[in-house]
Amino acid sequence: MPDLEKPPLPWATVLDASHNGIMVVDRRGVILLFNQAARRVLGDIQGSPVGRHFSQVRPETWPEIQEVLTTGRPQIGRRISLPQATIIANRNPILVEGRVEGVISVFQDISEYEAIISQLQGFRRLNRQLEAIFETSQDGLYIADGQAIGIRTNNAYERITGLRREDLLGKSLQQLVDEGYIDQSVTLEVLKKGSQVTIMQQIRGDKQVMVTGTPVFDDDGAIALVVTNVRDLTGLNELRAQLEESRRLSSRYYESLLEHEGFEHALQDMVVRSEAVAQVVRRAVKVARVSASVIIYGESGVGKSMLARVIHHLSPRKDRPFVKINCGTIPASLMESELFGYAKGAFTGAAAEGKAGLVEMGHTGTVFLDEVGELTPAMQVKLLEVIEDKTFTRVGATRPTVVDVRIIAATNRDLKAMVGQGQFREDLYYRLNVIPLNIPPLRQRREDIPPLALSLLEKFNRGMGLNKRLAPEVLDLLMRYDFPGNVRELINLMERLMIMSDGEVIGIADLPGELRRPAVPLADPLEQGVGLKAAVQAYERRMIEGALRRHGSLAGAAQALKVHPTTLWRKLARLGQAPSMQ
Repeated sequence: MPDLEKPPLPWATVLDASHNGIMVVDRRGVILLFNQAARRVLGDIQGSPVGRHFSQVRPETWPEIQEVLTTGRPQIGRRISLPQATIIANRNPILVEGRVEGVISVFQDISEYEAIISQLQGFRRLNRQLEAIFETSQDGLYIADGQAIGIRTNNAYERITGLRREDLLGKSLQQLVDEGYIDQSVTLEVLKKGSQVTIMQQIRGDKQVMVTGTPVFDDDGAIALVVTNVRDLTGLNELRAQLEESRRLSSRYYESLLEHEGFEHALQDMVVRSEAVAQVVRRAVKVARVSASVIIYGESGVGKSMLARVIHHLSPRKDRPFVKINCGTIPASLMESELFGYAKGAFTGAAAEGKAGLVEMGHTGTVFLDEVGELTPAMQVKLLEVIEDKTFTRVGATRPTVVDVRIIAATNRDLKAMVGQGQFREDLYYRLNVIPLNIPPLRQRREDIPPLALSLLEKFNRGMGLNKRLAPEVLDLLMRYDFPGNVRELINLMERLMIMSDGEVIGIADLPGELRRPAVPLADPLEQGVGLKAAVQAYERRMIEGALRRHGSLAGAAQALKVHPTTLWRKLARLGQAPSMQ
């Protein structure tokens, strides 16, 4: 057996020159040889490892060395993760006359190779991505080298030009021109000018395409490649025609789309569930786009002012003034000057510079005349002048003022009966009554009461920093009450309950006396002789309303009905009302 403990100096020098770590142990596990690369790879070894038992140097891998010593079987390509490096080790037994006399281990830090492999994999991925982009481009792509020889083309180029790549690649662009494939070459122009060039090109004399050649320069500034982008003008012309047709179709359906979107916004703003009011809102959305006069009929407090604001908001005048005038609150003696203003020095005590009236302040916008039935006969004449001639005359003025306003009127009175009694001008009545909208009282649309009440509850909770809710029986009583003051009375009631109730739950004891003794029974939609679909919808509506009344919030109702809050919100939207989610 050769003396392994004292290798000749030249061999030690050779082993130290190896990039791989090399280590030899005898059959007892004592280290006989440990080259410089082994020290570099394994690291943090104090003193010379030669002469020490391997388990003292690297105890975590001693069992594997021991296995080779015991079995005599080599271990090839073992991956070992050490604190400072990941290595690949090949361990072979040293056999003398068939006996295992030691183990030689050759290992290498593979982290540097893993970095190279990772970079190669990244380059392969990038190459695949670029290849996919190149082949899936809708524009034709043709690549030539610096000598104008075709080297690459994509599927779109073949489709657009009708030329096959086997007829093009490997040939010079000048040859393709000479053979009649193309009438001129953008590649040759780019090589000549050294910059991007765009030309119109004829393919085999019968197809016209637009081609753009772009140079790619090497490190020395010479043109290495020319990338040609080819676009079929036939396809562009067809696309342009389709675009024009789409524009025509868009303009045809644009107005109906606006009506639908406007209707959805109006439903959210007004908190509507009943079909009766939904129909009114649909008509309001439709008339919002034009400047025709509108009159809104309804009892006091039904929401006429809110509907007027919705019409204004959905109209082309939405960014212009909205002036609300309550004709019933202005004294008859001041009505003309308040509505139509006065000129300089019109009367004693008047402002020296004169004053614009409320109608004039609404110029280019909307003027909402609430309680229009309270206008005096003289003011009715002046209003008629505004509607018909777009002019009026200030008090004390000699010249008329031109005004552009959209008139929306509202009243809780029967104007037609007033015309018959001589209290309202017939010509003004017909001018205002172009588009009549009639909002039914709250007692005729009791299904609107729960969403209105819950919406007000949420609003007041946010405004007052509270977290109150309605007891289920309170919602039941609210639905049975007639609300002679309509929505205004409901708003007043909810605000009072929020302020005066003591606990977080508003109960029957918090209600005023007239609400505790309602006598109006709730109708059962299943007893109305409706069809199956309507009956199922009505039953679903009743279940949802009952859950909302019992739990006072969307989240609580959804939990009780065992559905997700979003699902319940969608059902409410389909039924006509989607309150904000809590």
